[in-house]
Amino acid sequence: MAAQTIAFLILLPFTLAFIYAGIHEYLRYKSEGRATYGLVYDQDTGKTHITGIPEGEEAYDPEEFDPDDFNNAESSETPDKDKT
Repeated sequence: MAAQTIAFLILLPFTLAFIYAGIHEYLRYKSEGRATYGLVYDQDTGKTHITGIPEGEEAYDPEEFDPDDFNNAESSETPDKDKT
């Protein structure tokens, strides 16, 4: 098999995924209008992800984050002294 054919077969799935994402975003743009994307913090999991941000809300700013304010359920549990 030629090197060009192998390279084509390796790049084909990524190219198709990129084209699909572009079409999907174009159709979303046509139906909903311009979107603002940014980093959003999920307090339940303690993780961030990139998503569309509604108007009137601000994106998550990592420099303003204070880890001491995060309520971690695992660390807040106190072990029972009765269990031995």
